Amino acid sequence: MPALTTSDVLARLPLRDDLRGRTPYGAPQLDVAVRLNTNENSYDVPEEVVEALVAAVREEAAGLNRYPDREFTALRTDLAEYLGHELTPGHVWAGNGSNEVLQHVVQAFGGAGRTALGFTPAYSMHPIISTGGGTAWVDGLRGTGSDPFELTVEHAVEQVQLHRPDVVFLCSPNNPTGTALGLDVVEAVYEASAGMVVVDEAYAEFARPGTPSALTLLPGRERLVVSRTMSKAFALAGARLGYLAADPAVCDALRLVRMPYHLSSLTQAAARAALWHADVLLSTVEAIKAQRDRIVAGLAALDLRPVPSDANFVLFGGLADEKVVWRGLLSRAVLVRDVGIAHHLRVTAGTRDETTAFLDALARTLEDLR
Repeated sequence: MPALTTSDVLARLPLRDDLRGRTPYGAPQLDVAVRLNTNENSYDVPEEVVEALVAAVREEAAGLNRYPDREFTALRTDLAEYLGHELTPGHVWAGNGSNEVLQHVVQAFGGAGRTALGFTPAYSMHPIISTGGGTAWVDGLRGTGSDPFELTVEHAVEQVQLHRPDVVFLCSPNNPTGTALGLDVVEAVYEASAGMVVVDEAYAEFARPGTPSALTLLPGRERLVVSRTMSKAFALAGARLGYLAADPAVCDALRLVRMPYHLSSLTQAAARAALWHADVLLSTVEAIKAQRDRIVAGLAALDLRPVPSDANFVLFGGLADEKVVWRGLLSRAVLVRDVGIAHHLRVTAGTRDETTAFLDALARTLEDLR
């Protein structure tokens, strides 16, 4: 009798029916010279911040026999100070990456018999987090006119009124398009909805001047949530620290579903040390934005169609076969992201040298295809 494969065994396990046939989140982690596929910050953590992180972690190490501060009070205080907008520690919640924070929201306000609505293409983890929490996912589509990625007030409200979701996900700047939402869309969705409205601002620090944050809308809106991360602008993807701002009552609701002591003492210490050095860590943001804009100009010069971006990446179209181009770039040691949109690829804005390598590799790949 032939040995059972992993797939055979999985089919026999009592897995939830709504999870059968699904695939897990996964971006390729390949060891190539230029990795521009996961929107990481390409700049290493500066040495002075490394020393501060090590010192903070060292100070906590002797006390690891004790549980961490379950309320991560000092960290919430520092995060509130960083965000400003007259927020207090009571308005702030944090977790192991913004994905865990969003998972807490779905666990508290979604669940069996409830639905979550997002406007795709958007962050691919939103439906995964929702369905993983037993919440039915509804694809609310973008684009009603010439711009396939635009989300208008009218179109957003129409879909909210149609589906009556318990949780609405908005993404600004949006991943994978890089486009920011006007606050009129957020306000209209909030007014049209009776459920929670989550604005995912993971890339907010990279937005172009004048781009407003939904943090300004929090006063008086008890169902509004604005999530952020330290993975991108703070260059701390490996530390896993995400957070949100909301009415203090929302944070009380999230306490009902979080695991005890979910943020380790080491995570809290490292995140606080990073926040104390925010000016140093955020000093790379302008350099990254310059490379983003250079990528946009370089793609246009190649007769491709870059989407204007307020993030640290650029989605671009005009490719006859995006999968062939992706492989051509990889053969030249440049890794970008195929996000599943026909004729499009997404590239992270990295260092100057990485941008040069990408644009050169793309030009050679396109020339080969001609």
